[in-house]
Amino acid sequence: MIELEERGGITILRMAAGKGNALSLEFTRALDDCVQELERGPAKAVVLTGHGNVFGAGVDLPALVSGGPEYVRRFVPAMVAGFERLVSFSKPLVAAVNGHALAGGAILMLACDQRILAKGRARVGLTEIRVGVEFPAWALEVARFATPPEHLSTLILTGRTWLPEESLARGLVDELVDPDRLIERACEVAAELAAIPAAAYAANKRALRRPLVETARHLTATEGAAIVEKWCAPETLQAVADFAARNIGRKS
Repeated sequence: MIELEERGGITILRMAAGKGNALSLEFTRALDDCVQELERGPAKAVVLTGHGNVFGAGVDLPALVSGGPEYVRRFVPAMVAGFERLVSFSKPLVAAVNGHALAGGAILMLACDQRILAKGRARVGLTEIRVGVEFPAWALEVARFATPPEHLSTLILTGRTWLPEESLARGLVDELVDPDRLIERACEVAAELAAIPAAAYAANKRALRRPLVETARHLTATEGAAIVEKWCAPETLQAVADFAARNIGRKS
């Protein structure tokens, strides 16, 4: 599910949770546990990447539908806790986006400090609205923090996805590189950030992200349970099932 590789003080965390790195309850918890261990461990910086032509395809929709409300009530809090963990990660965190980054997969990418995308045909975007679900606070606030304001409404309210050049133009990623240089370049950026005094980096990152964290925590405490119940509603799960039937298996 998760593979770790060490390169001179940089840890490469490679997501390998089957086709698409779909966010299931099991995978979300495993990723969260791994990030916690890396926070406590000796790594100076972390590069987050995926396998093949997918970085992250979003929530495991078939698991959501088959698990029903009982599964949803466990999964959504675990997912948003994972988002919080990435946002609050004190060390440099660089996304090496090897392929499609969609919905929850795009949130994982946007939670990182720097985002490097491989040139090619990968698509990036937040498709939640097309799936028929409401954004949990942590997902929405991550997108709000990481996306230029002039592009945020289009990102959230259309569910469109963009190829690499347009993703760069919209500020969703920081740079594009040839696929065969992706990990090398991500490690270069991670090493650059790791060379900054660790305490100063952590303090400035925490200060920069404080409005995001405070807003997301407040909204989760006041509205999070209601959003979970909306995900559990029969009409929502039917919309999820319909979207999955139309789309899963069509993306290479």
